[in-house]
Amino acid sequence: MAESESLETITEHERILQEIESTDTACVGPTLRSVYDDQPNAHKRFMEKLDARIRNHDREIEKMCNFHHQGFVDAITELLKVRADAEKLMGQVSDTNRRLQDAGREVTAQTEEVIRCRIQQRNMATTVEKLQLCIPGEMTRYYSALKTMEQLENIYIPRVSQYRFCQIMAETLPKLREEIKEISMSDLKDFLESIRKHSDKIGETAMRQHHCLMHCHRKCSFNLVGFLFKVLTAQDLVDFSPVYRCLHIYTVLGDRETFENYYRKQRKKQARLVLQPQSNMHETVEGYRKYFNQIVGFFVVEDHILHATQGLVTRAFTDELWNMALSKIIAVLRTHSVSPAHTLVPTESEHCRGCIRSLMQGFDIPLSFSLRCALARQQFPKKLPMLQQRPPYFLFNLYFSSTEIDDMLRKSTNLLLTRTLSSCLQNLIKKPHIGLTELVQIIINTTHLEHACKYLEDFITNITNVSPETVHTTRLYGLSTFKDARHAAEGEIYTKLNQKIDEFIQLADYEWGMAESDGRASGYLMDLINFLRSTFQVFTHLPGKVAQTACMSSCKHLATSLMQMLLDTELKQISMGAIQQFNLDVMQCELFASSEPVPGFQGDTLQLAFIDLRQLLDLFMVWDWSTYLADYGQPTSKYLRVNPSTALALLEKMKDTSKKNNIFSQFRKNDRDKQKLIETVVKQLRSLVNGMSQHS
Repeated sequence: MAESESLETITEHERILQEIESTDTACVGPTLRSVYDDQPNAHKRFMEKLDARIRNHDREIEKMCNFHHQGFVDAITELLKVRADAEKLMGQVSDTNRRLQDAGREVTAQTEEVIRCRIQQRNMATTVEKLQLCIPGEMTRYYSALKTMEQLENIYIPRVSQYRFCQIMAETLPKLREEIKEISMSDLKDFLESIRKHSDKIGETAMRQHHCLMHCHRKCSFNLVGFLFKVLTAQDLVDFSPVYRCLHIYTVLGDRETFENYYRKQRKKQARLVLQPQSNMHETVEGYRKYFNQIVGFFVVEDHILHATQGLVTRAFTDELWNMALSKIIAVLRTHSVSPAHTLVPTESEHCRGCIRSLMQGFDIPLSFSLRCALARQQFPKKLPMLQQRPPYFLFNLYFSSTEIDDMLRKSTNLLLTRTLSSCLQNLIKKPHIGLTELVQIIINTTHLEHACKYLEDFITNITNVSPETVHTTRLYGLSTFKDARHAAEGEIYTKLNQKIDEFIQLADYEWGMAESDGRASGYLMDLINFLRSTFQVFTHLPGKVAQTACMSSCKHLATSLMQMLLDTELKQISMGAIQQFNLDVMQCELFASSEPVPGFQGDTLQLAFIDLRQLLDLFMVWDWSTYLADYGQPTSKYLRVNPSTALALLEKMKDTSKKNNIFSQFRKNDRDKQKLIETVVKQLRSLVNGMSQHS
């Protein structure tokens, strides 16, 4: 029994020793405690067993050390031999490090100098670019130059006033302003000389158009047509931009009164020259005609200036010129009409006076001219010899039935509307100088003219007593004529708006490799939005559908242009900072769309114009490729409007940027992981694009 118990104790001690050798030191305490909890004197036998185990391990260690002793000695010997070489290498490394530091110090200094020079070059280029705006030699940018000089004088020069070149600029700015005034005044003088030379042509055109108008008036009393003729005359033959530009410049410079006085003084001089007849004027009909044409041309121009500018020409000034003209005309006619030898000439001149009287009334000239012309007309024969040899005009109507007269009136009116008036309107709409405001006015005018066609129809019916419901009655084309003109003007509005948006887009100057955004929207885009906002305020006078269509068309064109800019094949690299900057600009577009620039849109209809851009930018800003790839093709996808080919094209640009952005990026784990992610997403997008092409 004792032997059996001793064997169990020995086995237990072996187990405890194995646990001590193999387990963590934290567990040794409980293991040793089991020795003392065993039979009496068990710990003594355990200590004997432990000593035997230690001696056994010591012998094994000694054998191992004896076996490796010679190798250890050899290693120490080799290490002692390398010591000298290591010290020599250490010296060489220290020397190389010192020389490298010296060379790097010079390179660093040169690099800092290069950076400083490049900053100076960039500042110089920016300064030159801004100063170019101040050069008055650019013929159509006077106002821009003045605004820039004002900003320089009030904002920028005071910040750097300690530099000598700024003092020189400050001294030069007043001289530049005077140069701008002189150049604009020179343009005005050229304008005055031009209208002086061409006043007879202007008057001739006005008289001819008025004669056509009166012919139409005798047939259909279509007074509204006269308005269109009057608008076309002055603007088609004369470029008034020098007057507007010079007036604006003098107003900005606070010298408007000087300009007004000069203009009125010069026009008074020109009026006296126009009213002075040629010595041989009374000898030919053409002499009288040219004389009257010059007078008409002069007052046509003044009428346009009166209505196109605010205060440059007043009604009192025009009346003063007209009263002077009346006195001179009457004196001239009395002087040159005393001889009865040329009865045809005064007869013709009487006809011209009648046209002038009627035309001037159309331009709001005082009706006293009619009375005074009647006094002057008493010297001329009341009966014309040629008139006695032909029947009065109304006798021709005796040979036609009322139906035939009605048919002739309607056909003549249709010819006027479809050929003359429609052609004038179409040509006017297509003229390059016609702006958005003018197109809006044309739409308003044609709308009223379209409504007036009913009254024209009633007027012809009242004259001829022929019902428009008669089977063979000719229908008037006025409704379709004005409707077509209005639609053409609407289409031109959409085209011009898109062209203006393209002009702003061309000013975009994104730094596609920027590290981070500026934190604010781009200047060109804010200018574009301000332009659209002010333009759509003018559109409140248009029919609702036209204004809404123009607004929606503009937003869609803007969104398409921005998308094309982002996906341009010539753009090879885009950084995340550039994406962030672009996102700020698109956010401004969305805010503009949500501000209801044109009333009548339901919900977020206008914002949907930018939905493709918004989802594409959100995908890249959040870097949410797992969601995009997992939900692709699902109708509830968060990025439903993002085409895989579009996403792939933009991601390829960012992949190239990530590769070349930093030569050490491949050694950083985050950059390596990002590159791997981009390459993985690119492969999956390519497979989606290939699948779409195969499916199609």
